Amino acid sequence: MKKLIGYLRLMRPANIVTAVSDILAGAAIAGFAVVGEQPSSSQYLYWLVLSTVGLYGGGVVFNDVFDAALDRVERPERPIPSGLISGTEAALLGSILLLAGIAAAFMFSPLSGAIAMAIAVAALVYDKWGKHHSFLGPVNMGLCRGLDLLLGMSLVPEVIAQFGFLAVAPILYIAAITMISRGEVHGGKSNTMLAAGGLYGVVILAIVTWSIANHAYYALVFLVLLIILIFPPLVRAYRAPIGPNIGKAVKAGVLALIIMNAAWAAATGAILLAIIIALLLPVSIAMAKLFAVT
Repeated sequence: MKKLIGYLRLMRPANIVTAVSDILAGAAIAGFAVVGEQPSSSQYLYWLVLSTVGLYGGGVVFNDVFDAALDRVERPERPIPSGLISGTEAALLGSILLLAGIAAAFMFSPLSGAIAMAIAVAALVYDKWGKHHSFLGPVNMGLCRGLDLLLGMSLVPEVIAQFGFLAVAPILYIAAITMISRGEVHGGKSNTMLAAGGLYGVVILAIVTWSIANHAYYALVFLVLLIILIFPPLVRAYRAPIGPNIGKAVKAGVLALIIMNAAWAAATGAILLAIIIALLLPVSIAMAKLFAVT
């Protein structure tokens, strides 16, 4: 049982729930659950959900595999440095998850499979090299989420060519969180929090613009909730950029990703799907109480 819990800790279950919300938001943009525009392929959406579960789980497992030496110093309680899970066992788990994620995407379509492969590559590049670069690291991590949104949009392939640019928003959002997280252990700088807040603002403005363009003003309700979730802990981290405050800002940003995705769905006109996405938040919060988010 301890070993099983160790494997789950490596996979970050609370974060995987947020990845599922990426797929649902992408599906909303593709027309799923929008009256009169529901794509016939929506009944197979579960393949894309399964894909993101495998891809995200595999990506974070490899993050711990590559960070094992550092974690022995900074986070010795984690599964690999504590000796609960060996590096080989973790690498095997990560490989199985990534391959399963890619296979599930190919079960839906070749395009989805190609996007899944790109996500897997982007995740491994970040885990091994990207995280060590102050600029490319956040962009690299954001790219994983942007591609995940495109994976959801691949429900209707033609939509990607038309609205694929919307994937820039999650790239900026996750880049902000990644910037903040660099000070999670030893503390950070107030200017970093300020820059992250600016990126959050750009994403919020983009959703507002999209909701106005689609006359879907109820998206503003989700945006208010998003602001309430992400900015108070970020302000506290700005005022006192110490490890614990930064950790809370990172956790809030990760969990609030669900509400950001709900806002995108609502801004597209898929209000019912937006509510379903938002209901994933308490699930993710409950899991975050059992398993670490960062």
